[in-house]
Amino acid sequence: MTLRPLIAILATALLAGTAFAAPVLKADVSIAAGVVTVGDMFDDAGTLAEQPLFRAPLPGTTGIVPLTAITAAAARIGLDDFDTLGLDSVRVIREAAIVDETVLSRLIAADLGARGIITTGMSVQTIFANVINPITAEAVAEPAKLLSLRYLPGNGAFSARFAISGIAKPLDLTGTLDLMLEAPHLAANLPAGTILSASDVVMRQVPLKYAETAGFAAPNDLIGKQLQRQSREGMLLRPADVAEPQLISRNDLVTIYFRQGPMTLTVKGQALGGAAIGGPVQVLNLMSKRVISATVLAAGAVEVSNTPLTLAGL
Repeated sequence: MTLRPLIAILATALLAGTAFAAPVLKADVSIAAGVVTVGDMFDDAGTLAEQPLFRAPLPGTTGIVPLTAITAAAARIGLDDFDTLGLDSVRVIREAAIVDETVLSRLIAADLGARGIITTGMSVQTIFANVINPITAEAVAEPAKLLSLRYLPGNGAFSARFAISGIAKPLDLTGTLDLMLEAPHLAANLPAGTILSASDVVMRQVPLKYAETAGFAAPNDLIGKQLQRQSREGMLLRPADVAEPQLISRNDLVTIYFRQGPMTLTVKGQALGGAAIGGPVQVLNLMSKRVISATVLAAGAVEVSNTPLTLAGL
């Protein structure tokens, strides 16, 4: 026999073996869809793989299908020969997704974000009117969808309708929404006069209504500022709680500058109070023993105006 007829015979035998390979029954089947197909139930299902056999059990449950029922269902679609592997039943597990208060709250928050009601640094706390027991839904990409949301900012009340995959009836819920905002708080107990650094300020969530009523400072307006009074850990920081740091304190020795055109005069003085840069301060001219009003230039330096009254006071 020549080589070509031998190859043809082997190819024919191989194709015949492949074509007539019987589907093999699986012992356990795990599916996400609502219908069990031939491809789910059998290995090597071939062209019949997409044919439906049974309705799947409910999401999150397991069903035991006896061999007699499998044989009858397979026969209805023309599958009369398959390898049972000695099994007398097959366990079918329906995959599921759990929809709970957390999932539903995230959908509400996403909707408020899309509307621009909550922005960067904000969040929302959802308080449902009734306890929501976990719901078993189909294992799909989006097991729950928000169909509609009505929100009343005045009192925070909301009503929402959700669609749950695998459940025909929509889910209607009510409750209240508390909008939360990140606001700066003091990280530790600090004495008056402390110059705040970034480590002294922590951002914490507070109800938006409280933050708007109480007032709070932006973090950038706090760093480098000086606490006006002794303050406790966890205190919400308001603009009035800080001020520009005092560069001059009471009884500090200072240099008093007087400028007029190209001329600059200096004299030694003593501060009679404290002030920040650019702030007013009363100083004593140590030569004339007169008290004059000045403006703080820097630590240890003040400047007087060139008005006649000021010049007379020098």
